[in-house]
Formats: sequence, C-alpha cells, structure tokens
Amino acid sequence: MSLRHYPSPDKDFLVRTTLPTSELSVRAVAAAVAIARAHGVRCTTPAVLTDRSNVLVHLRPAPVVARVATTTALVRPNARVWLAREIAVAQFLVARGAGVVPPSSEVPPGPHEADGFAVSFWRFVVHHPDHLPAAVEVGRSLAALHRVLRDFPDALPYLASPLDEVPRWLDALERAGALATSDLTLLRQVYERVAAVLRTPVGPVQALHGDAHTHNVLVTAEGLLWTDFEDTCCGPLAWDLACFARTAPWGAEAALASYGDAPSQEALQPYVEARFLQGTVWYAVLALRFPECQAQAKAALRRWHEHA
Repeated sequence: MSLRHYPSPDKDFLVRTTLPTSELSVRAVAAAVAIARAHGVRCTTPAVLTDRSNVLVHLRPAPVVARVATTTALVRPNARVWLAREIAVAQFLVARGAGVVPPSSEVPPGPHEADGFAVSFWRFVVHHPDHLPAAVEVGRSLAALHRVLRDFPDALPYLASPLDEVPRWLDALERAGALATSDLTLLRQVYERVAAVLRTPVGPVQALHGDAHTHNVLVTAEGLLWTDFEDTCCGPLAWDLACFARTAPWGAEAALASYGDAPSQEALQPYVEARFLQGTVWYAVLALRFPECQAQAKAALRRWHEHA
C-alpha cells in the first residue's frame, strides 16, 4: 500500500506538544503510528499533545490525532468499548452538524488494537489553547450539544464513570497502597451516599457528553468544538452541568446562567459532589503512573478533607 503524503506542518501551528513521559507512552505512540501506516497514512514527526489519562498524538504531517488508551486502560480493562461509544456519539453529532471534533476520515476511526493498546483516530484541529471564550459562548454551545444528543438512538450506560468506575479506582488504589485506610474508608462512604442520589435521576435521562468541562471545548477557526466524548453515557443533564459548573473559570453561577434553563445550584449539589469525588480519586490514580502528579493528588485529597 502506498503512503499518502501531506504538506509540512504550518509555521503557525498553535497546539502545544510535549515528549512522551514513559516507556508506556513511547509504545503508545509507536502503536498509533503503526496502525496509521497500515492504512496508508505517512507519519514522520509524531507530536504528543497530551499524556495523562490517554496519549493523544498528532501524526504529523497527516491531519490525524490518535487517542491511545494508557492510564485509563490500567483501571479500565474494557477501554476499547469506551472508545467505540465515543466514536459512535461523535459520528452521530457530526452527521447532524453539531460543533464537535470529528473522527478521522484519513484512517478508519476504529477502535483499533496494536501492542495491547486500544486506539481511535480523529481529525486534527488547530485551536487556541490560551484563548478562553466567554461563558455565554460555552454555555450556549453545551445547550446546543444537549439538544442534538436527545435524539441519539443507541443505548448508553447510565452515568458509567461516576457510578461504575469510582469504586473500581478505589480498589486499585487500595491494592497499590496509595491511600491511607482512613482516606479509603471516607471516600467509599461518600461514594455510597452520592451514588444513592445519582441512581434516582433529576429530570429526563438522555445521552450526555459525560465529561463536559471547559478544557474539552476547543476554540477554533470553525467556532467552538467539543471533544473527548470517551466518558459519554446517559443520565440527567445535571451530570454534564455539574461537570461544566464545577471548575468553570467564570464561576458556577455564571456558567449555569450561560447555559440557560439549568437546574438550581442546590439541585445540582449531589452531582457536583459526585464530580468532586471522581476528580479526587482520579488524581490519585494519575499519581500511580506519574510521580510528578503526587503533589496535585495530595492537594486534591486535602481539598476533599476540607470540604468534608
């Protein structure tokens, strides 16, 4: 099979890149390059865009980004299933003109498997990582996304990440001896309390982004584009809105006002608490693989104790 050739990267390339941070990351990049090459896509200078939950690598000069499950795969044995859901939801949204980063048209989006890694492929989109749009822009964009997602026809798991994964992550942290027994006990108690509330939906249940925070919306020449639907699930809008409001740089009140017809902060509180719990536990998981994340994980746990 002949390889397709692409122009060199534009000198105005705006997206920050970094080097792989571990042997696992190096292998992840190699797996993505090998799959792309098998489909006729030439990659001479792969550039890692992020390397935390997953490795995202721009297969330069091709307009393709590979998502390779790395840290997530350590605690998510069925990572390929999550990537398949993400692709299905993104394809549905693209077909209906929603503002999302589309799956790749250069390489079959997958998910693929190579060297034990689950891999999906996406269109490379130049964006402005330092440009923060106004709250009203992001809120309206999320509301528009939710309107389209109402019609997603396929079955999705109910609040899969906060309900199903948090206890699994806590078990992994216990096996690794990463948290004190008292911390594990407290986090599990809080999980049981918030999970009981989340299992009774507030409002209608529909397809959701699943991880709808502001770092998952890109500012591009085409407008705002949502990305990273890996945690897509079904549930009440309250979950996505809690993710959106929890760390919105303009503050929760401004974020919810920008969305429009949102539940009150009081109604969202159990979902905000569940998101807080999820983030605290995930930072501890990241620290298992990235020693440089230890301080961040400890700070998150400290904030949790202050909150509790």
